[in-house]
Amino acid sequence: MTMAPRIPLVEPGTRPALADTEARILAERGRISLLYQALLNSPPIAAGWERMLTAVRNQTGVPADLRELIILRVAVLNRASFEFHAHVPHAQRAGVPDVTIEAVRETPLAAVFTDRERRVLQLTDAMTRDIEVPDALMTELQAEWDAQGLLELVATVAAYNMVSRLLVALRIEHG
Repeated sequence: MTMAPRIPLVEPGTRPALADTEARILAERGRISLLYQALLNSPPIAAGWERMLTAVRNQTGVPADLRELIILRVAVLNRASFEFHAHVPHAQRAGVPDVTIEAVRETPLAAVFTDRERRVLQLTDAMTRDIEVPDALMTELQAEWDAQGLLELVATVAAYNMVSRLLVALRIEHG
């Protein structure tokens, strides 16, 4: 059963003051999703969110397949069905096989993941479930990623925890 969102969704094109923000969202995303319709209740939050999430999704060195696995795993852990369903097509376009997409739902992590994917998903699990990242895992990640890459991985996990927690709190759900 889908429950109504806890705040009204702003119908795109109904508030002239939002025209510039809506245009930026459309240019970057191609549409104004339910998430952004909720965010438009606060123009500064909507504008800042769009800039930050655009940087995380489109302007880092995190490979698209790893980024999408992070996003899907965060969605699973935080029970954010909207986020999961919204990112399955992105994961598929990034070359993530369907069997791997489904394996993101499993705990413990399935054997289908490469060592690199497993380490990134372990980071995702640690940050999402426990907040703190074990030193041993961080040492493994530091051996593989430079400072910028590691920051971008951590920022991706953190950003999508923010997304999923907003979606869940406001009951923005996949229809």
